[in-house]
Amino acid sequence: MHRRDFVKTTVQGIAVATTPMVVSAQPALLDNEKHSPPAVHTRRARPLCIADVSSIRFTNGGSESAITRAFRGISSGEDVLDAIVAGVNIPELDPEERGIGYGGLPNADGIVQLDSCLMHGPKKWAGGVAGIEGVKTPSLIAKAVAELTDHHLIVGQGAQDFARALGFEIHEDLNTEASRALWLEWRRRVDPNHWLDPEDRVRRGRFPEQNGDKANPNASYDTRLQDFYSASLDAGLSMVDDNLIPEHSFWGTTSLEGLSADGDICGVTTTSGLSWKIPGRAGDSPILGAGQYVDNEVGACGSTGGGEANLYNCASFLIVELMRQGMSPKDAGMAALARVRDNTIESRLLNTRDLPNFDLRFFILNKQGDYAGVAMYGSSESMFAVCDENGAREEPLEGLLEGPPRG
Repeated sequence: MHRRDFVKTTVQGIAVATTPMVVSAQPALLDNEKHSPPAVHTRRARPLCIADVSSIRFTNGGSESAITRAFRGISSGEDVLDAIVAGVNIPELDPEERGIGYGGLPNADGIVQLDSCLMHGPKKWAGGVAGIEGVKTPSLIAKAVAELTDHHLIVGQGAQDFARALGFEIHEDLNTEASRALWLEWRRRVDPNHWLDPEDRVRRGRFPEQNGDKANPNASYDTRLQDFYSASLDAGLSMVDDNLIPEHSFWGTTSLEGLSADGDICGVTTTSGLSWKIPGRAGDSPILGAGQYVDNEVGACGSTGGGEANLYNCASFLIVELMRQGMSPKDAGMAALARVRDNTIESRLLNTRDLPNFDLRFFILNKQGDYAGVAMYGSSESMFAVCDENGAREEPLEGLLEGPPRG
């Protein structure tokens, strides 16, 4: 069986919806003791896609981005999930996109391991893969898991074997020359005593070893391991500061949610995961209820950013449930961010203001076509992507907190 057996590729034209947006009244927030009936929307929606910025900024050398391809398919009557998967395949295959798919930033061993999950609202299908190697488009494997098995998640070597059995090409290495060069630079910054930079052996005094301090050979294994992890994160973020890696690529995720004029909702999340992660690490992206959640009667939420925090709080599921109880997309997203903030108490995860030292972003829509993009931290450069009858564009994310995450 080949990909074409379960992935639709035929699209007929562009039919732009003319139904105006219906904006619901602002609901009252519910207390902890009373719950309103599930939100039931009977008014006709409008075709709509929302996503992270990589869904609009990368085209793999073509004329369409992920979000414009998804919207075109949805508007012309293509199955919503088919249209979204066809959309996210564009940045997955784009070697210039460092956060997902081919050329995504690798793990600590220099190996690209990919995750993806998706949900089909009207059919109530879901599928995902985690830690898959050698396949450029993990969203297609996640789709096959949903369509061809009774499983929701296949991981590691099993996911690769599953893809091979379906006829997908398995590549020896998903690194590009650029992604491998960035991995080598990260190694030099983490361990400058062993991974030498031929052009500049001392990286501006960023690490204790470069200031004359030596690692303590008598330190416990746990202490030395924590020192390595801390240096690993610091090295990666220093590369963001030096404009070697876009910040959205360092955290590495594309999430795209779509709504049809008939009110059908689907979503896809795909990622290469946290840059330089421990081999085998799976974050929130392949986990239903964390990196992605869809309820066709209510709405959808996808996310990027601090995956472990999202996993701990099952935030995408929480947001959809808050919308079910009557909250708007924006209010539901802000409530989830506040919960993440309040549950972040370890000092290693806090900045100098005792606030989370990571960002977390949610892309949310409801069945009526209302939408929001929210983030733990807002700034003039924090954007998300929208595509509707007015075209594709970037809009600012609304932040729960002010200032930089690491300030």
